[in-house]
Amino acid sequence: MSTENEGTEVPADPSAPSVPPAPPTPPVAPPAAPEPVAESAQSDAADTQAQPQPQSHAHPEAPTQAHAHVQASTPAPAPAQAAHAAGAGGWPPPPPAVPAWGAPFPPAPQAPRKRTGGLVAAVLVAALVAGGVGGGIGYWAAERGDESISSTTVAAGDSPASFKRDPGTVAAVAGKALPSVVTIQAKSGGAGGDSEGAGGTGTGFVYDKEGHIVTNNHVVASAAEGGTLSATFSNGKTYDAEVVGRAEGYDVAVLKLKKAPEGLAPLALGDSDKVAVGDSTIAIGAPFGLSNTVTTGIISAKNRPVASGDGSGGSNSYMSALQTDASINPGNSGGPLLDANGSVIGINSAIQSTGNGFGQTQAGSIGLGFAIPVNQAKNVAEQLIKTGKPVYPVIGATVNMTEKGEGATIADEGAGGTPAVVPNGPAAQAGLKAGDVITGFDDRQIDSGPTLISEIWTHKSGDSIKITYERDGKEATTTVTLGERTGDN
Repeated sequence: MSTENEGTEVPADPSAPSVPPAPPTPPVAPPAAPEPVAESAQSDAADTQAQPQPQSHAHPEAPTQAHAHVQASTPAPAPAQAAHAAGAGGWPPPPPAVPAWGAPFPPAPQAPRKRTGGLVAAVLVAALVAGGVGGGIGYWAAERGDESISSTTVAAGDSPASFKRDPGTVAAVAGKALPSVVTIQAKSGGAGGDSEGAGGTGTGFVYDKEGHIVTNNHVVASAAEGGTLSATFSNGKTYDAEVVGRAEGYDVAVLKLKKAPEGLAPLALGDSDKVAVGDSTIAIGAPFGLSNTVTTGIISAKNRPVASGDGSGGSNSYMSALQTDASINPGNSGGPLLDANGSVIGINSAIQSTGNGFGQTQAGSIGLGFAIPVNQAKNVAEQLIKTGKPVYPVIGATVNMTEKGEGATIADEGAGGTPAVVPNGPAAQAGLKAGDVITGFDDRQIDSGPTLISEIWTHKSGDSIKITYERDGKEATTTVTLGERTGDN
């Protein structure tokens, strides 16, 4: 799965408003021949309007890519426009001119005409101009040399010397977990053993102090045969890694750093069985290659049956997933889903995308993300570290994987014409036959073959499970002791 950085260039800060002109000095008329003040005021207004107006410089729009959301914005008025809105002479307005002795006062202004929509326009202009009022007044007072004006600026030294985030806050949890989360770069061997083949970006987390990293199988599958793997920590240090074991069905893989650094801090593992709907969640990963990204949400649902594929036509994976609305995108795969205490409760693995079904496609998050419960992932990881191969619990029967809504129907025959119910297998010993429809597995309702497999794989081989099934329209129950299958083939 390939990913790429996406984003929009940040525009430059808008230019500062031009310096307002100093207030004009009231004209003093000669004693012998006083001039009317109205003409002087008109002359001042004409001089002010003749001044060149500042021009705004347009910034080139940043290029956008697929999945990038562009939000339109309304540009702030240019300084010249703001000045025009406040008065013809800019802000601050000139002091009122005092008429000379004996000169007539200018005629009183006429009452403004009432116009529809005038109040709305005035409010909008006031809102736009209000941001520049403080600066204008401050400059005017400084020019006048008014020593009665005192500064109200708060010095940085008046702020607290340090700011501590309480344990349990998102910032505190993320700060503690980030050093134990890695961004994984996987490259396939390519044609003829070329190590510069195609690859992708995913996420993983430190599992133990020996340097084992847990992630998704689909993150490293392209590099599993002759490719290269590397893991980059939040401090920027990169280490080569190798695959210890992979489980396609569970979509879990374990890597090991070739030269693990000292002082690795494994993330604490929680208990996914005790998670409740509504619990807070924190997801950490590298969506679209953006490493060390933290998003938050809640547990939206539990035991959500999910079948997902890596898009390459390989084997699907099945999980009884934790559903979360924390933003999860391509590149988050393999990263930890944390609870409010910072413990891992799941491995982010799949998303629901509009029109594309379940899977790890390049579609973006719509608030439907799915994580492998950590209790299941832990069992798989331990098995991979110990033997390098996964172990799957099985019932010894082939079920229909396409029908949905009526349960999981045991097929008439298995792959290659083999019996659908393995002779002497767990299902056969429990009395199940071809054509039986399994509707309940332990305390879970079963509506399809993928749902049944998802529930089976939450258990271990040797577990005894109560199964409810229908045969010839009659409901019955039996107990199945799960068998096991080693490896993916």
